[in-house]
Amino acid sequence: MINFRLADALPSQFLEQLEQTVEKEDDPERRKRIEAYLDAGHGSCILRDSRIGGLVEEALLHFDGKRYQMIEWVVMPNHVHTLVEIHPDSLLPDVLQSWKSFTAHEANRILDKSGKFWEEEYFDRYIRDAKHFENAVRYIRENPVTAGLVAKAEDWEFSSASWKRRYPGSTRVPLAYGR
Repeated sequence: MINFRLADALPSQFLEQLEQTVEKEDDPERRKRIEAYLDAGHGSCILRDSRIGGLVEEALLHFDGKRYQMIEWVVMPNHVHTLVEIHPDSLLPDVLQSWKSFTAHEANRILDKSGKFWEEEYFDRYIRDAKHFENAVRYIRENPVTAGLVAKAEDWEFSSASWKRRYPGSTRVPLAYGR
């Protein structure tokens, strides 16, 4: 499970305050607070722009089946969640660098902007067992609902939950629908 965010999604003041109240970086409370802050829609939220959200989704799916198997994904207004199985001949940092480099360059071109697009850091977590897997699928799929952006997960445009609705005749079926 991988999460990454826009460069302006978490201001330094928030992170400094978080460091003062939550000591350990791997503390679950820290992760919950960050997710709640991101879901509140801070920063530019330029992934909400359909040109940029679509670009990010296309990049996530570009090497699906080649470098990795995309299981679940959602492009939120200021961050991205994926559940992905990296193929043995690929490395997670390389996959992330590919997604981020391409989308940052193209998004800045589309928006006629320059500068830092993505935050360098990302959060990744190995899936431990079947229950953890199902929880991760549910979390990613329901994130737009939890954030109050839509009433039903399939109504969020750039997500695995909406894939079948958007592309009913597509022969491409991400792993999320192969189960």
